Amino acid sequence: MKWILAAGLFAVSTAANADVVSANPNGLHVRETVQLVVPPAVAFDAFTRIGDWWNKDHTYSGDSANLSLALSPGGCFCERFPSGGGIEHMRVTFLDPGKRLLMTGPLGPLLYQATTGVMDVTVERIAGGSKVTLDYRAAGFAEGGADKLAAVVDGVLADQMRRYRTYARSRPQAQELKP
Repeated sequence: MKWILAAGLFAVSTAANADVVSANPNGLHVRETVQLVVPPAVAFDAFTRIGDWWNKDHTYSGDSANLSLALSPGGCFCERFPSGGGIEHMRVTFLDPGKRLLMTGPLGPLLYQATTGVMDVTVERIAGGSKVTLDYRAAGFAEGGADKLAAVVDGVLADQMRRYRTYARSRPQAQELKP
């Protein structure tokens, strides 16, 4: 039953101004990029506070406050359920604080397929602030073909990155940028 809910939530996403880098029946690669007028440390910190900006419509519990991200190798991007139990969305496999976060795991309905995913988030200093790039690659057996899911995955992640951008811009430290 949960996979039906997840698939439905995944499918109602809006179109995004992002990029499907590649897609074929066995895999997909989408990229989302945002530029922020905040220091890289603020951009990275804001990203890691995932429960503060992730869209509740793309959670199992219906509440983003139930999301957490443990920042260490092996750490969990997890969601707890109010009635007990929970879900591991992804696992931290590489962490260079302030610069790069790599997590592995299938998101949304990909969890119920024979797929795996890699989310690579990089933060770079650019003139006037930061550039944050999220690359998500998923491969394996996706029923119906990963190429048919690419636009949906892109839309969901584009929505998340729009929300992240708004959140990062609102952080108190965002006003402390010094050229």
